[in-house]
Amino acid sequence: MRHWKTILALALPSILSFATMTASGTINLILVGQLGALVIAIVGVSNIIMYNAWALFSGLGHTINYLVAQSYGAERMDEGVRRTYVALLVALVMGGAVFVVGWFASAVILTLMGGSEAFVKEGTPYLQLRFAAMACSIPIFVYHGFMRGVGDTRTPMLLTVLGNGVMIALTYGLAFGRWGLPELGLAGAGWGMLAGEAIGLLGCFYVYYVRMGRRFGTRRRMKPSLAEIKLVSAESGKLGLQEFAMSVAMLIFTRFVMELGTTAVAANEVALNVMSFGFMPAFAFGATATILVGQEIGRGAPELARKLGTHTAVLGSLLLLLLGAIEFVFAEQIARWYSHDPEVYELTAHLIRVAAFLQLFDGFYNFYGGGLRGIGDTAFLMKTAVALNWLLFLPAAYLSVFVFDWGSYGAWVSLYLYMTVFGLTLMVRYYRTDWSQVRMKQLAGDSGK
Repeated sequence: MRHWKTILALALPSILSFATMTASGTINLILVGQLGALVIAIVGVSNIIMYNAWALFSGLGHTINYLVAQSYGAERMDEGVRRTYVALLVALVMGGAVFVVGWFASAVILTLMGGSEAFVKEGTPYLQLRFAAMACSIPIFVYHGFMRGVGDTRTPMLLTVLGNGVMIALTYGLAFGRWGLPELGLAGAGWGMLAGEAIGLLGCFYVYYVRMGRRFGTRRRMKPSLAEIKLVSAESGKLGLQEFAMSVAMLIFTRFVMELGTTAVAANEVALNVMSFGFMPAFAFGATATILVGQEIGRGAPELARKLGTHTAVLGSLLLLLLGAIEFVFAEQIARWYSHDPEVYELTAHLIRVAAFLQLFDGFYNFYGGGLRGIGDTAFLMKTAVALNWLLFLPAAYLSVFVFDWGSYGAWVSLYLYMTVFGLTLMVRYYRTDWSQVRMKQLAGDSGK
């Protein structure tokens, strides 16, 4: 119990940060949902597309998070700053590429997703702006990874609250023409998203280069070695491929659901949004596990690292069970917040009840996956994600939807079957690891402190 205070001090700001993101997405969906089922479907499909774009580059933030945590624990922050510098250079290049691809290929992407002519026409301007916002999100995730790595989870929380506050205000103002702003409909929500991410990025610049500049020397010119560039690239690639395998699977899963009609797509999006109230706290505790495990590995205390990871998983599981109970009991009332269409909210309520308690295993994936990131076990995470998504999740979803004709209910059973197996697999890996042999990630020829 004595470690719970430390865990909560790190986890609670992250929970609030990710809960703010979830709540902002919920409010945004409720706002634009008043524009009709077509708009809800466009936002849902766009969210999946952007999840794939984010997944490609998410490895940068995850890598910096665990490498900086280890460097901080080992009191080798020059190393951590150099590695962050490498990641930021890569993020700059990737952000530019995302902007260009999104601006010129959004209509093609929506067409490939199977959207109707009206779907593509209305969705293209919105998706273009979402890609522009993603160009800001990539370096933000790296900066937040650094901040969390040194144990500062409060600053990312404050920056997230600020950015999402701007996004909500401008979404309302621009989508509906309030406060003297032009009425832009769905495109207004896209501009709100872009403005919120831009504000968040400016806040990261200030914190990293000004507030943290003296303590960590972040304004110095860096000359990272080729070995460091290779390390960051390799680790980012593995963690990015892990996320991308999952995101592509979700994209194909959504494509399967789209064959069931607009109502099914809308219900699927709303249910995913509701369940994100469990995803995000799980992600927050996973990030906390990475911080605590990584720092203790850097300090040369692997057994304490293992213990802290276990305590983090216990606390996170208790929270998910509480959330699951609330979601199960009030499923239909929650669904009605998003849509007044009986077909949409009734189907949504069924999906929420399917997932309410099974989301505990998604928590296991985050908790133990975060701990495994903390020790640098990235190859196992990547291989497991690829194998389970392509050999279990997608075949099960295809059979459920197209062979057994179980509709949306069957699709969600396949989703949570996959999450259950994934979570349990990572838990077993965590406890079967020989922690006495775990060391911090080092460059070739580096002898340590």
